[in-house]
Order: sequence, then C-alpha cells, then structure tokens
Amino acid sequence: MPNERLVYICAGSNMGDRLYYIREATHRLQEYKDQKLLRVSILYGSEPWGNKDQPDYLNCVLEIETDCEPFDLLDRLKYIEKFVGRRSRSGNWPPREIDLDILLYRTLIIKNQRLIIPHKYLVSRRFMLQPLHELVPHLELPGYGISVSQALQQCPDQGRVEVYLTSWLN
Repeated sequence: MPNERLVYICAGSNMGDRLYYIREATHRLQEYKDQKLLRVSILYGSEPWGNKDQPDYLNCVLEIETDCEPFDLLDRLKYIEKFVGRRSRSGNWPPREIDLDILLYRTLIIKNQRLIIPHKYLVSRRFMLQPLHELVPHLELPGYGISVSQALQQCPDQGRVEVYLTSWLN
C-alpha cells in the first residue's frame, strides 16, 4: 500500500542568492516535528516559464513524509516562503526569492480555488517533471493515468532544464 503521507514539493528561486533561498526553505521544512525530509533531487537550472523576461531559476523537488493535512501544508509553505524572504510582486509568474509548490500529495486529487493537486501545471512544466522523474519515474500521476516518466516524454515544454548541482543540501 502506498504511503498516503508522501508529498512532493517543488522549490524554486530566481532572485538574489538562489541557492541560499532553496537551502534555507528546505532547512525550515525540516523543523516541523510532524514531517520528515526523505530525499531531494539534483538542483537544476532552468529558463523561466511563462514570463521569460527574468533571471533563470534554480529548481528541485523535495520528497517529504508528513502528517500535515494538504491545506495546512499549503499554509506552512506560504509561511516558510515569507520567513525565508519572499516578497510580493504583481503580474503573472513574477520573479521570486523562493517558491514552494505542492506537486503531489501521493494519490490525492484536490481542485478548488486555494489548492490544486496534482499541481495544475505539473504535466506542462519540464522544470517540475525533470526533478520529480529523478525521484519517482514510475509513479502514476493521480488523475492522469500516466507515469512521471511518460509525462516527461510527452511534456510540451521544451525549455532548458540542466543539472546545476548534484549535492547541494548541507
């Protein structure tokens, strides 16, 4: 039986000290007693998606086990973003010091104004799929009927996603 508390979070940054923001957010996630960081992907460099007129991103996927319910986890991630130094910016897909998105909450499907799981752009963003594929290539995406590997092969996004650092969490 699959672990119903296994969650995949995409972390990204393209402002300031990008590596610092991702490391700091990852460390903050580990401070909660009801969750455990299990694995992290390689850190990838990628060109921006959507609004192309901004610096390149660093992205990774974090695999955590948590007892935190999805909406509480979303609130926790927004708190960590603010604590680590994310500033509010207007417009679609603005640059960010840190961005934490729930990609998957194992087999759960949620669709409402506050939260969509699987992440609404998961199958159309290579920078999310590539690090997720590294961790769980054969995992079936809830609601899609395909694996992460198949989603990556079919991904319409052909943007650049390349290895930046293989070992980055200290």
